[in-house]
Amino acid sequence: MRAFSQVDVFTSEFLRGNPVAVVHDAEGIPDEEMAAFARWTNLSETTFLLPPIQAGADYRLRIFTPSGELPFAGHPTLGSARAWLEAGGVPAAAGRIVQECGVGLVTLADDAGRLAFAAPPLRRSGPVDAQDLGAIAASLGLSPDDVVDSAWVDNGPGWVGLLLRDAETVLGLQPDFGAMIGFQVGVIGPRPDGDDAAFEVRAFCPDLAVPEDPVTGSLNAGLAQWLIGSGRAPSSYTAQQGTVLGRRGLVRVSAAGADVWVGGDTVVGVRGTVAL
Repeated sequence: MRAFSQVDVFTSEFLRGNPVAVVHDAEGIPDEEMAAFARWTNLSETTFLLPPIQAGADYRLRIFTPSGELPFAGHPTLGSARAWLEAGGVPAAAGRIVQECGVGLVTLADDAGRLAFAAPPLRRSGPVDAQDLGAIAASLGLSPDDVVDSAWVDNGPGWVGLLLRDAETVLGLQPDFGAMIGFQVGVIGPRPDGDDAAFEVRAFCPDLAVPEDPVTGSLNAGLAQWLIGSGRAPSSYTAQQGTVLGRRGLVRVSAAGADVWVGGDTVVGVRGTVAL
């Protein structure tokens, strides 16, 4: 039996945000059993905590969706770090956690219990070609002219980002997931001035067996790198995601020098053991 946690991420309320299943002390679990357990939990991600291999890491993390393994994902990074700390993990440097995963070393900051990760470099960036943009827009029921801007914002899962004119348009989307196959799509639009959040975000990833992800750290990281870098977003803001799913999460973004930090609250809602 191995220790198990389930953590809601980007929320201070249990049953909100986005849950991640975390298996502790996962040495010796075969890859196929990790994948099978991720299919069984049927959450957007399930993670496995392992001893680090790379120098400087506090722990190593493997991240699985129901359809396969990812090199990086944001809400599992925050939720797994919270689970590791709650289980007695002590980082080598106070207030700073270093996670090893498929993209290398990812640094997290711990500010009085609120965790944030430094966004890893984008694996793919730049403009989306007209044919891909047309296919993606059509899968969302939009024309390319409805899209204010678009860019690849891929830091591991394969994200392409679309900026729409407003949050109302984002919330009203009814995607055709069959037409979206081949793309992991993130959509963002500004919320009215004076709201708690500056932007509304939705994430669609049917290729990963997650048609709509409730709240997505990796996508928000890529969107922030793009929008802050292009001057379309301020250096510090809050994004809201999961609204249409009844899972309203708040993602806190801030740029500091060359780094973009993405964080939020985390809640451990389930503790127990699992027979793996």
